[in-house]
Amino acid sequence: MEKLKAMALYTDFRKELIYIEKELENAVQSDSPLIQQASMHLLRAGGKRIRPIFVFLSSKFGNYSMETTAKVAVSLELVHMASLVHDDVIDDSNMRRGRKTVKSKWDNRVAMYTGDFIFSRALTSIGEIEMASVHRLLADTMLEICKGEIIQFDYQRRTDQSFRDYLRRIKRKTALLLSSSCELGALISNADDEVVRRLRNFGYYAGMAFQIVDDILDLTSSDKQLGKPAGSDLLNGHLTLPILYIRNELAFQPYLTKAFDGTLSEKERTEMLRYIRESGAIEKAHEVSDLYLEKATAEIRSLPDSDAKKAFEQVADFLAKRTF
Repeated sequence: MEKLKAMALYTDFRKELIYIEKELENAVQSDSPLIQQASMHLLRAGGKRIRPIFVFLSSKFGNYSMETTAKVAVSLELVHMASLVHDDVIDDSNMRRGRKTVKSKWDNRVAMYTGDFIFSRALTSIGEIEMASVHRLLADTMLEICKGEIIQFDYQRRTDQSFRDYLRRIKRKTALLLSSSCELGALISNADDEVVRRLRNFGYYAGMAFQIVDDILDLTSSDKQLGKPAGSDLLNGHLTLPILYIRNELAFQPYLTKAFDGTLSEKERTEMLRYIRESGAIEKAHEVSDLYLEKATAEIRSLPDSDAKKAFEQVADFLAKRTF
């Protein structure tokens, strides 16, 4: 989050983000010392807080209230945090953002209970808002995220995936929550229906681009930059977009097999990453990401002129160029 604070967008919402951090800390308080320790461990790992920013920006297109908006923003960030804990169990991941995961520091059982606890706190956070449409949308979003976790588990270490399978997976993994962040922010501020629709679409397209770039960075960044081994997605058995382009190349298949069965040596990991980076697959994946960003920008372009609109345009530009 430190790098993102340099962005004017984060500076503009400094007061809101400080408030959000305090509310997130309050939300994970528990009578169980173990659950609270695990929840705080996850919270202190930080994050980009993209979802709260999307909620705040979207609410600026209607009747903005920081307190009301913050309840939604906190709820969505908690949903995101809970999904990360569950993902780490599915992937058997030991590191996230340079820190031990909850499942690594404790165990799978504690991680699952912690994720469930944080999910429940998300519902508590938004419970004070008396809008049925808000609760329905959050419930539907959580349902789809859970479906996505099951699908991710089902497709783990399978090489027979299609491009459509991948896009559906990242839709549930990332795009839906960003789309809901925009839609909920607009709904609670009573923005016009057309504005709500365009913001929902923007969040979806931006989310798809965001996840594709995330998958690219997993292969192009250093271990230090990632806070985990580069290529972790592949080591955890997940085919991402760049890999889909080269999975059938004979020279790459031995790396893929060893990555999936856990026998890839450190030397082979370095060779594999070099192969991927020189294959042209990264450039092809960027082209797909750029197409989604063009669609996202088109949705924003049609919104009423405002500081929030300019900020969303800045977000789109950041997503296109980000290196972390």
